Amino acid sequence: PSIMDEDWKPLVSSDQNSESSDRRDSTDFLDCKAKRPFHVEPKNIVKDDLRERVSSEASILNSRLHYYSRLTGSSDRLLSPPDHVIPQPEEIYIYSPLGTAFKVKGGEGASKNPSIVTIFAIWNTMMGTSILSIPWGIKQAGFTLGVLILSAMGLLTLYCCYRVLKSPKSIPYIDTSDWEFPDVCRYYFGKCGQLSSLVFSLVSLLGAMVVYWVLMSNFLYNTGKFIYNYEHNISDPDFGSNTSVICPYQLHNSSMDISITSNNTSDALFHFWWSKTNTIPFYLIILLLPLLNFRSASFFARFTFLGTISVMYLIFLVTLKAIQLGFHLEFHWFHSNDFFVAEFRTLFPQLTGVLTLAFFIHNCIITLMKNNRHQENNIRDLSVAYLLVGLTYLYVGVLIFASFPSPPFSKDCIEPNFLDNFPSSDVLVFIARAFLLFQMTSVYPLLGYLARVQIMGYLFNNSYPSFFHVITLNIFIVAAGVLMAKFYPDIGSIIRYSGATCGLALVFVLPALVHMISLKRQGELKWPSAIFHSLLILLGIANLLGQFFM
Repeated sequence: PSIMDEDWKPLVSSDQNSESSDRRDSTDFLDCKAKRPFHVEPKNIVKDDLRERVSSEASILNSRLHYYSRLTGSSDRLLSPPDHVIPQPEEIYIYSPLGTAFKVKGGEGASKNPSIVTIFAIWNTMMGTSILSIPWGIKQAGFTLGVLILSAMGLLTLYCCYRVLKSPKSIPYIDTSDWEFPDVCRYYFGKCGQLSSLVFSLVSLLGAMVVYWVLMSNFLYNTGKFIYNYEHNISDPDFGSNTSVICPYQLHNSSMDISITSNNTSDALFHFWWSKTNTIPFYLIILLLPLLNFRSASFFARFTFLGTISVMYLIFLVTLKAIQLGFHLEFHWFHSNDFFVAEFRTLFPQLTGVLTLAFFIHNCIITLMKNNRHQENNIRDLSVAYLLVGLTYLYVGVLIFASFPSPPFSKDCIEPNFLDNFPSSDVLVFIARAFLLFQMTSVYPLLGYLARVQIMGYLFNNSYPSFFHVITLNIFIVAAGVLMAKFYPDIGSIIRYSGATCGLALVFVLPALVHMISLKRQGELKWPSAIFHSLLILLGIANLLGQFFM
């Protein structure tokens, strides 16, 4: 029985018997080499048959690893198996207790991506619905202050993302190669830390799903209105404007009755059944609720490339509109007038809230960077990706703000979704709305799947415990989107509240605390670092509180 027991045990592992769980925080764990699976070099396989018995040379290697495995209880890292005993990862063969060796297909480098692919993967992941609210955020802060805040928030969130990326490597004597940030939080703060990381990650995910529902209702309404007007040869009244831009803000605050009336019964019937807030949000339930119940999201993952195409088209649309409208800028530093806003406004926390979500990728950056072929370039590639994201936001925000025609309109007319500043009869904007509608319809079930995996996985250790559990969760998620689309369809406020909430924990507080605790345990925490990271925590708290007072 001793031989069989020895064969059954992991040959090279830092976990010793049942004491492993009690010693997870101790220094008895060896480095990542000590947790490699058992390897057999290709020459040790007698034939290509996977069921072939391993050779005598493999048995000798097996004995060596048994020897080293008995030394893993020591805290001396020199006693871990050296490289000449354990072959390179690309030569992996896993030894079976039955005496067979199975080759691991592909090796570690087979699915790795070059830096350019990694950079654009990060860029594509961050380019979400927040880009539609950047011009509105700049307007709320003031043009000059908005540009400065956008640049500063990009640098701060980049640094915090860097801290998240480096956090697993700061843990000594434990193989953290497959850890995510919630695992790091659990190591430092226990189960409460892991739960808080999960909860705030879900806030960003569910907030994005609510914004998607509001935007899909908006895009479906305008798309249907464009098709109806085109089929019935109805010209968009454009609210009395002769320009290619409209101002819903002035429309809602005007004392005149500018409601669209029609003596045509079919027109009245259409507007009754095709309402942006009263009917469209409910129509989407028929389409999207069944899609949320799929066991796998692999089908919808195939459409993620549409996000890149959508952003590219938005950049083209913004550039074309800026050329057509020209720039309309006047600088009034602290006081607004009828057409222009001040360069420095007290509403700037609304922009910081939007930007916290716009630059948010902290909950998945470790996973994205694992696929980078050259791990030594991770920091460079992350910085380049953030630079591209910041420049994209800056480009869209500045061009829309600067080209918005003032006069005849005030800059305060810029909407939280800048596409609402263009009439539904605009063909190019219609294409953008239709494209975004299709893209969001395919991405929404993917977001729902991610939310389900996190919630059900935590509660039941099963991402699909039963159809009843899944449909109940999805009904609550859909209901949140429907209610917000009907009663509070303000995506700017939804984005800034959810961004500031999830950013408090995952962008500012947890990365800073993890880094300070790690330095403290190593005896390397200095007061300048402690002050700087404490200020980051205070900034996250102020960012959240500012959303409720501005």
